[in-house]
Amino acid sequence: MNVLMDGLFAGWNKDPRAFLHFPDGREMSRRDFMHTSAAFAARLVEWGAKPGDRVAMQTEKSPEALALYAAVLRAGAVFLPLNTAYTAAEIAYFVEDAKPAVFVCDSKTAAHVRPLANKHGFTAAELNADGSGDFPSAQNASEDNFQNAKRGEDDTASILYTSGTTGRPKGAMLSHKNLLSNALALADIWRFSENDVLLHMLPLFHVHGLYTATNTVVAGGGAMLFLPKFDAAAACLNMPKATAMMGVPTYYTRLLAHPEFTRDKTKGMRLFVSGSAPLLPETHAAFEERTGHRILERYGMSETGMNTSNPYEGERRPGAVGFPLPGASIRIADEKTGAELPQGETGGIEIKGANVFSGYWEKPQQTADAFRKDGYFITGDLGFFDKDGYLNIVGRAKDMFISGGLNVYPKEIETAINDLPGVLESAVIGAPHPDFGESAVAAVVAKPGEKVSPDAVISGLAGALAKFKTPKKVFVIDELPRNTMGKVQKNILRDKYRKVFS
Repeated sequence: MNVLMDGLFAGWNKDPRAFLHFPDGREMSRRDFMHTSAAFAARLVEWGAKPGDRVAMQTEKSPEALALYAAVLRAGAVFLPLNTAYTAAEIAYFVEDAKPAVFVCDSKTAAHVRPLANKHGFTAAELNADGSGDFPSAQNASEDNFQNAKRGEDDTASILYTSGTTGRPKGAMLSHKNLLSNALALADIWRFSENDVLLHMLPLFHVHGLYTATNTVVAGGGAMLFLPKFDAAAACLNMPKATAMMGVPTYYTRLLAHPEFTRDKTKGMRLFVSGSAPLLPETHAAFEERTGHRILERYGMSETGMNTSNPYEGERRPGAVGFPLPGASIRIADEKTGAELPQGETGGIEIKGANVFSGYWEKPQQTADAFRKDGYFITGDLGFFDKDGYLNIVGRAKDMFISGGLNVYPKEIETAINDLPGVLESAVIGAPHPDFGESAVAAVVAKPGEKVSPDAVISGLAGALAKFKTPKKVFVIDELPRNTMGKVQKNILRDKYRKVFS
């Protein structure tokens, strides 16, 4: 038995129903997808990938790239997707750390990868967004009878590298059980069925696009409208053919800014899901006013997949990430002692369940540090459960700072700033201060066509925040620095403003 392949793709070998729809009208059936993945799996084995070996992929999004994911599972190997924005130096680090048996990349990246292959003894192959390259050209129709390698529920299926904002990236090892349990839970609570077509515009190198989106659709029996990347005009054009969409907050703000995004475009949609970064309450309200739909926000991370979700039926509460998924146990704990805190108190979010990873690749001490003795994973996020049981995230523990001996949570300050006239969004950090140890610094983005001054922000917070929380420096900037999934990169802001009080 191959737990993830059997759990998600059983019966697909002879199924003619469409799995991937493309904007130009072409389709890839389930049967053809399995045929391609079988040929790819046979090639991986021929090139030396054994069960448990890592297979790295750094390519642009394509149906072949998605088939490679299934091929790695079929070969019993461990899928290692890498961000297409990673530099040559970053690729070298991942190669040295993960030690892949095969590395599939596009032609432009091959110049960096092939010398590493010669040095470290792995196979490098090319796969481009148009399906060309020496990897796909190696497939053979006779390999459609490939026999899947046996893999148990605790065997590692994928390694996802964390962003590494506080050090070198760590590889989170996700098992077959982790990925399958999450897909089944999400397909159930989000009501995915064979009647669904997901508008898929997310990248495949991230948990959101690959596991949350793809695995959930497959588990529910649906199909995907497969676009290479997010584009507001393309989304508007294709949305009438879909029933659901998953995206990061930037997708929704850009849709709202597009003149062709109307209520009529969304009349066939049943679900919009947002994640990977916080969604502003203003965006929630504007989206509902425009479309009549309330965006469903959820909470997840590389180490756990999805943990919570706002309800499919019931109040989807702006600023909250909902309730624990079936099978997930979540508690709010004192960060130092691990003692569970009462409802309403802010503390560290800790998680236990079938979705939680087994540890960090070849980092036993960091793995041990990430778990309590009773098995709860210390997420590094801070939050609280409100009186109705909704989980609210205050921010990252590493974002919290101490000013004059008092804890300061940036999310609280950001919420207050975002409520001020003319403000679109903000990010708050703690910067070294000669008197207070650290003090708040705010980076603020104005709404299009509006003007916001630093003095207006500071005066506007009078009465809303205690003085020790009020930023002593405010910078109005054009946009906040974000990574490819829309998360604000506060480490960049910390570097930029670390000397503003010196």
